[in-house]
Amino acid sequence: MDCISGYEIWLAQEKRAATNTLSSYLRDVRQFGQWVEEEGLTLTQINQDDVKRYAQHLEKKGKSNATVVRSVAALKSFYMYMMSIKAVRINPAKGFTPSRVERKLPAILSNHEVDLFLEQPDSSDAKGCRDKAMLELLYATGIRVSELISLDVQDLNLSASFLRCRGKSKERVVPLYKGAVRAVATYVNDVRPQLLENPEETALFVNMNGERMSRQGFWKIVKCYQDKAGIHKDITPHTLRHSFAAHLLENGADLKSIQEMLGHADISATQIYAQVVNQKLRDVYARAHPRA
Repeated sequence: MDCISGYEIWLAQEKRAATNTLSSYLRDVRQFGQWVEEEGLTLTQINQDDVKRYAQHLEKKGKSNATVVRSVAALKSFYMYMMSIKAVRINPAKGFTPSRVERKLPAILSNHEVDLFLEQPDSSDAKGCRDKAMLELLYATGIRVSELISLDVQDLNLSASFLRCRGKSKERVVPLYKGAVRAVATYVNDVRPQLLENPEETALFVNMNGERMSRQGFWKIVKCYQDKAGIHKDITPHTLRHSFAAHLLENGADLKSIQEMLGHADISATQIYAQVVNQKLRDVYARAHPRA
């Protein structure tokens, strides 16, 4: 299993994989390693038939198509590493494509629901002011939750209405609308200094103990305001990212610009929002056309 330890370092340092990708790929590869041992093989002896048998093994265990697809993707990545260290000559997972799960369209909020959701924090107290700034910033930029909580104060340029975001592969600049600028400026100038335990803390958003906000802490904030707003859709931090992209597209933004703001490496990941908008138009047509 030493090669898996090496793979972990390669994935983190060479490929700079996101935390979630790193943990899921390592889990998938370790599970594959256990299966390989049970089959009396080694990781360097695997061929494409073995990968196919493993995919069938996962299916027989009741794993979803999405899980099987991700596991094969993890194996392709793992054997890229194995080739890089010359442990194998070919990638046995390359060229094998399991049946792909139909990709579900992401849930988005309507403009009214976004307005209702963003109105919930009470900006008259410190917690509400911070929460308002976080939610406004998330919808203004469409950045990922991991990127939001990783922001430092120096990443902001409120006078020029933009922020710098360090994404999965590169840094990008994302503009801010005036309402978000006002909300963040009020928090930075009036509230954040009160919350800080350590004056040298660089985190833009901190919890009530003055430490950098966590993913779990922000998830609870989102759920709290969903309940207050009485919105029955399941709102997650990613829902605002999806809504940001879909609303920009609805209002005439081009896919390439949205791709850059979202930090997608491949525009195919951004094209899902075109499907969301098209589906919304079809639903409106079906409800409104007298002969539909």
